Amino acid sequence: MHDSSTQRPSGNEPLSGEDAIFYYLDTKDMPLHIACVLVFDGPIPVEDCIELVRSKLPLIPRYRQRVIEPPFNVGHPMWEWDPAFDVSNHVHGRRLKRGTEAELQTLTGHILSKAMDRSKPLWDMTVVSGLHEGRAAIVMRAHHCLVDGVAGVALLNVLFNPSADPIEQPKVEPRPPMDPAISLIEGILTSYSELIDRFTSVQSAALNIVGAVAERGVAAIEELLRFTPELLGSVDRLPFNRPCLGPRKLVWTEAPIADVNAIRETLGGKLNDIVLAVVATAIRRYTQIHRQPVKGRMLRIMVPVNIRARDGIQNGGDHGTGNRVSMLPLVIPLDIAKPVKMLAAVRERMDLLKQSAVSEVIRMVGNWIGFVPAPVQALIGPYASSSPLLPIPPWNMVCTNVPGPPQTIHAFGRKLLASYPYVPIGAEMGLNIAIQSYDGKLFFGIAGSDIAAPDVAIVPRLLDQSFAELRAAAGVKTVQPKTARVRPVRKTPAPANAA
Repeated sequence: MHDSSTQRPSGNEPLSGEDAIFYYLDTKDMPLHIACVLVFDGPIPVEDCIELVRSKLPLIPRYRQRVIEPPFNVGHPMWEWDPAFDVSNHVHGRRLKRGTEAELQTLTGHILSKAMDRSKPLWDMTVVSGLHEGRAAIVMRAHHCLVDGVAGVALLNVLFNPSADPIEQPKVEPRPPMDPAISLIEGILTSYSELIDRFTSVQSAALNIVGAVAERGVAAIEELLRFTPELLGSVDRLPFNRPCLGPRKLVWTEAPIADVNAIRETLGGKLNDIVLAVVATAIRRYTQIHRQPVKGRMLRIMVPVNIRARDGIQNGGDHGTGNRVSMLPLVIPLDIAKPVKMLAAVRERMDLLKQSAVSEVIRMVGNWIGFVPAPVQALIGPYASSSPLLPIPPWNMVCTNVPGPPQTIHAFGRKLLASYPYVPIGAEMGLNIAIQSYDGKLFFGIAGSDIAAPDVAIVPRLLDQSFAELRAAAGVKTVQPKTARVRPVRKTPAPANAA
């Protein structure tokens, strides 16, 4: 339940440095929105969805605010109340012809491929009807400058309250649009304020690094140095590390959390370790399918780390919006064939990264990058992902695992059966994976570029196979639960050399 006593933003506020970066990097060819596909057990009228969102708007002021760029980009863009806001401009309806899972995935890909209209608040919903067995889906999008994965889940909890009973909504009065001259002055002042905040954040990160080293002593440094060549070495270009052009695709699969916990009891490790081991094994097979060698090659995964709790902000804080993440650069050898050894390698490296405060180092570097003046960021941002003069990202892919709603969600009198997440692809990362837990399952959303990863549809099968092998190696037997998926569809078989 959202705390209605929490003070909420009233508009005319600058984007944080982290949020602004996502806004600057967003282009027509690289739309930077996160999303999820929600599958419900019955039909949902579009009008009901519009009314639900309208009733929750006081809890989500950002849903009524657009982004305005200050004159000459002095300071970061500002959140400003949209004077022409209308919920119906953001909630749309589509109907499938055949109602299959494949058709829903195709429609979702079309939706995710389109950049958002920057003249309006940066979110939308598409209510999809005509699914098999009378089910419905909602494709929710929000720009990455508005939410990260954790904040996105917080929005789910706000929009789709666990109870079907209405809750009393607080009132928030919008502010009028800001005069351009005042906006210019405000931009200068907020730039100075952010500069001070960044110095403070750099100091905080430095103290955390010193504390981590002091706690573990020389051993921490020695362990980190052992993997330093991997962390700082060049990135192996895998089959999907190509320019992300063409339409986006989203495919998915799922796995029982009970099976993951059973593997943990036998082999040890955390839930995220098991997820990353399964992902690494699947990417290994995908590389082999494309007839590329795996011996001596490394997979570098960027693993986002939520820092809200570290900064004294609870999950879903920041009014349920904004970006509060650092990252861990996990480097895994691709030539590990046995699933138990792959899990052991992931555990060892993840434990080391967490103990060595690498995320704090990356956070500090990010803050130093943030010292680049806003006008320069705004100028180079649109070209950062396509210019041959700029380096490619220092990792092959992103794999983010976000805890979803802990309780079963009901909305519109319907039960939420599945929630498939989407993390954007871009630059030369043509395949990314997002995972969200909900109702006893892990839901995997695999995003791919039509050009960089045209066969992304085989990845769910590779993930299923990798998970089954790890489960078998751990001696875990499973009883498959009733699936929440729309309809089983025949997936493209992997070539014989995939094993």
